[in-house]
Amino acid sequence: MVYPPTRSEPVSDTLHGVQVPDPYRWLEDEKSQEVQAWMRAQDTLTRQELSRMAGREALARRFRELFYTESISAPVRRGNRYFYTRTHKDREKALLYWREGPEGPEKVLLDPNGWSQDGTVSLGTWVPSWDGRKLAFAQKPNAADEAVLHVLEVDSGQWSQVDVIEGAKYADPKWTPDNKAFYYEWLPVDPSIPVAQRPGYTEIRLHTLGKDPKQDPQIHPRTGDASAFLSSSLSRDGQYLFVSILRGWNENDVYWRRVGEKNFRLLVKGQGANYGVLAWKDQFYILTNEGAPRQRLFRVSAAKPERAAWREIVPEDPQASLDNLAIIGGHLALEYQRNAATELRLATLEGTSVRTVALPGIGAATTPEGLEDQDEAFFLFSSFTTPRQVYKLTVSSGAVDLWAKVELPLNTDLYTVEQAFYPSKDGTRVSLFLVHRKDLPRDGARPTLLYGYGGFNVSLPPSFRSSIFPWLDQGGVYAVANLRGGGEYGKGWHEAGRLHQKQNVFDDFHAAAEYLVRAGYTRPDRLAIYGGSNGGLLVGAAMTQRPELYGAVVCAVPLLDMVRYHQFGSGRTWIPEYGSADNPEDFKVLYAYSPYHAVRPGVRYPPLLMMSADHDDRVDPMHARKFVAAVQGSPGLSAPALLRIEANAGHSGADQVAKAIESNADMYAFLFQVFGMGGPGGGETAGAR
Repeated sequence: MVYPPTRSEPVSDTLHGVQVPDPYRWLEDEKSQEVQAWMRAQDTLTRQELSRMAGREALARRFRELFYTESISAPVRRGNRYFYTRTHKDREKALLYWREGPEGPEKVLLDPNGWSQDGTVSLGTWVPSWDGRKLAFAQKPNAADEAVLHVLEVDSGQWSQVDVIEGAKYADPKWTPDNKAFYYEWLPVDPSIPVAQRPGYTEIRLHTLGKDPKQDPQIHPRTGDASAFLSSSLSRDGQYLFVSILRGWNENDVYWRRVGEKNFRLLVKGQGANYGVLAWKDQFYILTNEGAPRQRLFRVSAAKPERAAWREIVPEDPQASLDNLAIIGGHLALEYQRNAATELRLATLEGTSVRTVALPGIGAATTPEGLEDQDEAFFLFSSFTTPRQVYKLTVSSGAVDLWAKVELPLNTDLYTVEQAFYPSKDGTRVSLFLVHRKDLPRDGARPTLLYGYGGFNVSLPPSFRSSIFPWLDQGGVYAVANLRGGGEYGKGWHEAGRLHQKQNVFDDFHAAAEYLVRAGYTRPDRLAIYGGSNGGLLVGAAMTQRPELYGAVVCAVPLLDMVRYHQFGSGRTWIPEYGSADNPEDFKVLYAYSPYHAVRPGVRYPPLLMMSADHDDRVDPMHARKFVAAVQGSPGLSAPALLRIEANAGHSGADQVAKAIESNADMYAFLFQVFGMGGPGGGETAGAR
């Protein structure tokens, strides 16, 4: 394959006495005409190659059947009004609907399909007021993180021309009980502020409807710390405002004040622990992993909230992790994870267990959505073989009733799910979910797609993913590894995969691959790996550390230059997770596994499809560009290294169904080509890459 020319420069830095080469640093400057031309050439080559791959059009047809669906989200009730999103078979984006009462006529509130000619403006967060008569919502150009807040009148659908707030990248509106104002997180839109420093400029503001947002008073000042997040929450009665300063994903401080007070008081100082607070009827409910890696719940009176007065009402469960809670219908709704699957429990406000909610099976459920004094709640449930369903929960009785479901052209009875456990390099027991057809021959040569993440306390429960079914139908296996660094088993599991322990994540992933081979599912040249964002770092490290173990790599919106990552995008907010090359001890660890710096000449790397986005304002696309250049420029390369760039898309990709179809068709056509598989309806053919 003839790639677009890519120059290599003798650029290097000396960090802590170590010379660190960086021959493709020029590719960091996305605004330069040379880099833009290089990107166009790379993307053109990639799309030409992918378009010629056998079975791609059949895959696109199948994805159109699977992706254009009628579905509905769990409703949010405010007053007597219900708000929810709905997807349609003939629309690219979901619409926001509302209705008066549970049986009232359905009305369209927002249709983002008409917001821009090319469909690149997306609907972000949306929050109805407590009476359901107003809605604060975010518009996101290019489906990026940057956003603009708007307010509309629900009855008329009219957008306010005054209540338009820029700098809403982190904004999550919290309405006051009188429905006339909301608190929000504000970030200045000032090009003179370096992008990597912007998070430290976040402040909490109060917007009163009808007033100029530029005059919104500051409620809590910026921290000045670009590695910390600032967020707020407000009790439903408006009496208690909480502000959290989150340092990474492992600790935070919580401040609070009563309505009418000027100064905030410290509720708790995070010392290696996380705290989440809900307030109801002058009681604070505090969920924390302080002294309890799988988390426990405290209650304390707002009149005397000192730490010594906290009373534990839900102790730590040694077998399940308490991930989240809500107060609904005068009860505590507790979301647990047991062996990486969801378990929902109900308890009294004093913490006495009432019942475990009967879920439809082993899978992933969301925390129930409801109000503190209303008996009804709604939650989503799905599994690897169950499309997303919406269930109504009656809290007082525990009754669970199907409220809405997704119908797909699938016979899910053909597939089976297994959960295996395998030892990692150091003997740690790791969970692995496997999905495949029931009639799968275990001949040691099944094309297998291994997915992982392993970071930021993020869990990978067994949830539905319609894109895997063309793969399964062609005799493939889909595997999801619950790696250290995630949140499946509490704080200890996360801690074992962050900072100087990050190599454990990669070792867990290699061990998952070795298990799949050892157990007779596949062999290395039939094993593909896939991950995005922090998962892109994962597969980049896997590819460079153990190239002989993998047959293909799909890497999406990744971090790959771990020496300079903190200087770009939202990188500084991830320093508590990864560390920083500015610190000599962190540098040793980061440089040792940094995939960009680990590319070596003479190594035969597996085929690579890099999937990037041109408006990714979270993980800078420079990572994808530099890594692909390094792999393409490595003597000894005998497999393709392709860079696909999604236009007008952010970190989560474009939110148009048509673009999701195209990207998935490209990804799976690439894998089918590498492994010699036929497209949907074509059957699998023998042979490896």
